Amino acid sequence: MMTMTNIFKSIQSFRKYVWGVLFYNILVILWGAFVRATGSGAGCGAHWPLCNGEVIPRAPAVETLIEFTHRLSSGLVVILMAVLVIAAFRLFPKGHLVRKSAAAAGVFTIVESLIGAVLVLNELTGQNDSIHRAVVMMIHLINTFLLVAAIFLTARWSADDHSNRLELKRGGWSVLIYLGLIGMIVLGASGAVTALGDTLYPATSLVQGLQQDFDPTANFLIRLRVFHPGIAALMGVYTLAAALAFRRNFPFQLMQQATYALSALFVLQLVLGVINVILLAPVWMQILHLLVTNLIWLAWLWLAELFFSGRFALQGRRDHAIHQSVSQSLT
Repeated sequence: MMTMTNIFKSIQSFRKYVWGVLFYNILVILWGAFVRATGSGAGCGAHWPLCNGEVIPRAPAVETLIEFTHRLSSGLVVILMAVLVIAAFRLFPKGHLVRKSAAAAGVFTIVESLIGAVLVLNELTGQNDSIHRAVVMMIHLINTFLLVAAIFLTARWSADDHSNRLELKRGGWSVLIYLGLIGMIVLGASGAVTALGDTLYPATSLVQGLQQDFDPTANFLIRLRVFHPGIAALMGVYTLAAALAFRRNFPFQLMQQATYALSALFVLQLVLGVINVILLAPVWMQILHLLVTNLIWLAWLWLAELFFSGRFALQGRRDHAIHQSVSQSLT
């Protein structure tokens, strides 16, 4: 019988597989946004896991094809994650961080599927504009972020030598990291509600969109979407300031790369956000906006993982002066 050690010849091959699973999950996330943006979420009716009561829908409409394809791609995620979790437990010893992150990824995958079932079975799809749908959409986004984080950390930690770490006192710098991660989750959740409002209540012009936003009689989804740009602006200022602070206080190559990537991606996202508003949130722009959001989330995770592992400062061991300054800044 073929075992996981036969499939993955080395830890390196396992790590490549995990990166592949992460990439595929991002594609599934984007396709899910396409399902929502095109109003195809009700394409399989209120049936789950069947589609309109059938395993394979016959003579399906375009909306059914879009939704059915999403279900197939999501089903493949479950299989890929099962292989990932089993391999992690076969290849890594008891107590290893990879086992913990892989198990977390498996749990978040199951939760993701259950949330999808809740949306379908309770008909929180299509033109449904209830507060229940908005709440479930936010929960969906948060769980997706946590799933992406768990897969990312599995890939990172599978390459980590636990004997090759620096135990440093991190002081208030840890708070900056935690606030950044929490801020991204809040921003993502507000973006999910905003995207839903744009889908259900599209504006025909920028002026009409602004009128809708401040109309006290408008649906709550419309009135809530005005908060997202403000949250994005605040998070943008915080991200750029935090990245600059880390870059100046930790002069190491890996930290420089992570902070520059984070800054560049957030600037790009702010520009895309403005364009998205001007163009009245076309489907392709919503997908691009979500893609960059996930990349920013990964950049924050990269910064956090570098910082808490202490691996960013390993290069400094050859430069006593710099290493000493870093150690002092972390106290």
